[in-house]
Amino acid sequence: MPTYNTIMAVAAGVGLLSLVLFVRDVARNGEEASAEGWALNFGVLGAILASTGLHMTLTWPLAAGGFPFDNIVFGETSLGFGVLLLAASLYLWKRGTSALVGADVLPRLAKTARPISTFVGFLGGALVAIAVAGVKYQLFAAPPEEPISGEFAEWPVVEAIFMSGLLGLVGVGAIAFPFAVRSVLRGESLRSLATQVVGWAWAITGVVFALFGVMNFFTHIGLIVNTM
Repeated sequence: MPTYNTIMAVAAGVGLLSLVLFVRDVARNGEEASAEGWALNFGVLGAILASTGLHMTLTWPLAAGGFPFDNIVFGETSLGFGVLLLAASLYLWKRGTSALVGADVLPRLAKTARPISTFVGFLGGALVAIAVAGVKYQLFAAPPEEPISGEFAEWPVVEAIFMSGLLGLVGVGAIAFPFAVRSVLRGESLRSLATQVVGWAWAITGVVFALFGVMNFFTHIGLIVNTM
């Protein structure tokens, strides 16, 4: 089955965490933050997610006898996130250090992000919809042959709740993103409710997704060995 949500999970998790760390870095260090370094970071992660997400999205059904919904759940969402990261990378690379110069750097970044924030918000709604479907149809259950995750094969609702909770929390942060952008444009502190929701939601899910992807490098290899 041509799935590679191992590297996708690591890249998506690090991408979410990187967005939070980028805003924190800019807020604390301003022009001392490395625009080129963040551009490279977002570019690498975006290239991985956009390319794998595009292939997974266009390969329909991904696995007729396995998990055809992976096209929607992992492929389309990774494609969207990957392109967004590539756009951020292009902006920072093109503008360079000048993008981070001045006391009004956060409002300027928010002004640039405002048009695309609508897409981010609706993409968050899609993630919440996926989370609801995951619980309703008990998706994401690992086969018993898979190490660690397979221990819960008899209770598919366990992994369904875990994965749906992660995706749903990312979605909540994405839905709050347009409101966070507008709060920054109004001159409010990064401690506004919307920005706090985005920051905590993406920081927590970013770490968990990255660690989950790392674990899957072992469990997916184990699954292949156990089913050879």
